[in-house]
Amino acid sequence: MNLNVLWFLLLGVLLAGYAILDGFDLGVGILHLGARKDEDRRVLLNAIGPVWDGNEVWLLTFGGALFAAFPHAYATVFSGLYTALMLVLLMLILRAVAIEFRSKRESPRWRNLWDTVFCVGSLLASLLFGVAVGNAMRGFPVRPDMELQWRLIRLLHPYAVLTGLFTVALFALHGALYLGMKTDGSLQQQVRRWAGRAYLVFLVLYGATTVYTLAGTRLALRNFGAHPWLWVLPVVCVLAILNIGRALRAGRWGQAFVSSSLTLLGLVGLLGAALFPELVHSSLNPEWSLTIYNAASSARTLGIMAVIALSGMPLVLIYTCVIYRVFRGKVEVSKFSY
Repeated sequence: MNLNVLWFLLLGVLLAGYAILDGFDLGVGILHLGARKDEDRRVLLNAIGPVWDGNEVWLLTFGGALFAAFPHAYATVFSGLYTALMLVLLMLILRAVAIEFRSKRESPRWRNLWDTVFCVGSLLASLLFGVAVGNAMRGFPVRPDMELQWRLIRLLHPYAVLTGLFTVALFALHGALYLGMKTDGSLQQQVRRWAGRAYLVFLVLYGATTVYTLAGTRLALRNFGAHPWLWVLPVVCVLAILNIGRALRAGRWGQAFVSSSLTLLGLVGLLGAALFPELVHSSLNPEWSLTIYNAASSARTLGIMAVIALSGMPLVLIYTCVIYRVFRGKVEVSKFSY
């Protein structure tokens, strides 16, 4: 394995970590307005209160790693899709502001305002992440000079909208399963209904997205012939998805959440398997695509960063596990809570 491939895998790990950890944060936000009572909404916010900001660090780290390891890809994407990326950033900022500002006043109108901002920000951020995946699979009009100029409206083609809706459903399900572990009583029963509905919507969109991907994209299975072991990824996804329903019916929230996490891990793996060795596929001419070779930093830079990353990542994983262990268990709301 050379350094270019190693950094492609490390980016995949960071993206999977973000999808799993911030995915349930976004899912809780999507479901937030479903709770009618103020106390229930406070429980939802405090379920993610200790961890939501740390989860978003995975996205920042992904962006930093992309800049350092593959600067040409970073420059092409961030300059060509500036408006879309700023919109995503705005949604994430609004979510953070809503979480912190909601509890500053006890006025119902004030709290309903920030509840709405939190829900809409989570929904649109999830939708835009899914749209980004759809466009990555279809390709961007990258020119031979590595330039990309695309208006925001052109990102919203049918396949991208479908992957966006699929991501919303997946994150809503992931968030509901997380809430099932953090709540009890009548609120947990309400969460169970949310999870059941989200699961059904997810299954429909998963089937539609799979069919559209296989029929409408050129990248989906191009590496599976040369690397048959990649078939493990869709098998893991299907088994994990089926186990979500089984665990949900049995009330095994932890098992269901682990299964949804494996689903996200498998889907990120399938995205990587479809793109490799490309980072940004050119829809104009595959020869103009940005790959892990023509978009990479020097071998010296990749080597130095690999030592730093492989030394620091175990510490990050240990810290993350400790945080989740400390804040495990059901949520209890006090006057000092959100």
